[in-house]
Amino acid sequence: MNHAPSPAGRAWLFNALTTVVLWGIWGAFSGLSPERGFPETLVYCVWALTMIPPALIVLAQAGWKLDRSSRAIVYGVAVGALGAGGQMVLFYAVTRGPAYLIFPVISLSPVVTIALSFLIMGERTGRLGALGILLALLALPTFDFAPGGDAHGGSWLWMALFVMACWGLQAYFMKSANHIMSAESIFFYMTVTGLALIPVAWAMTDFSRPINYGASGPWLAAAIQVLNAIGALTLVFAFRYGKAIIVAPLTNAGAPLATAIISLVALGVMPGSLKLVGIGLALAASLLLAIEPDTATDEDAALDREIQSA
Repeated sequence: MNHAPSPAGRAWLFNALTTVVLWGIWGAFSGLSPERGFPETLVYCVWALTMIPPALIVLAQAGWKLDRSSRAIVYGVAVGALGAGGQMVLFYAVTRGPAYLIFPVISLSPVVTIALSFLIMGERTGRLGALGILLALLALPTFDFAPGGDAHGGSWLWMALFVMACWGLQAYFMKSANHIMSAESIFFYMTVTGLALIPVAWAMTDFSRPINYGASGPWLAAAIQVLNAIGALTLVFAFRYGKAIIVAPLTNAGAPLATAIISLVALGVMPGSLKLVGIGLALAASLLLAIEPDTATDEDAALDREIQSA
């Protein structure tokens, strides 16, 4: 029997790593436009609009076929709402705290995914995964220590934890959704849900304050957020060709840690020793979660093939 790696086997890794790189760069610079006078609520609006081109691309690749069953819609909206809700809160968080600390917290979202998979779907993780979860739990408290004071009262940490929970839940629902609908349909519903929340973000915008509508405002935001959108597109294909139990930890943990490293290099900031320990623990935890062997069953693989060939 020929055991050579298939194109699909190589495609998932390429797309997952592309997502890690694009989301890592996006996260490091996502706070630039709000710092230049373009409100984070309007940044959300720009982000939602940049999702449209990738959505059209994946639908075209799927022959404009869209899963319309009630179950598919529920799963699609759940994935989209959790992703968009996390994005909206994240845009606030990066204006109130350092990205090199916010994103390592978010990188621990696979803990939520694995916990739900264990409790609800009966999946088990190996020793590496268990050690990764333990390190993740040890890392979280270190980000709350701020001996020098926190200008925003630590609000960024609670926002980061909220985003972590949202994206951990999103990965769980995306993992489940891949068994009942196509990846293209999942991404379409993600886009529609993100667009549906634009009025909420618009209503939350304080238009009484000066808003930068120049090149460093919406146009800078668009240039940064399109990295997010393209990364979401490659994530769709990573889930299509690879196992979610591997793809989710690799992308959800790898991208935020790439952001933390880029932010530290770009800003030339050296955090305190305790926070360095926290970043190190988060890095080790995410790597262990990412390299945990695939525990999906043969039935899962058969379901994946059935969805992809439908």
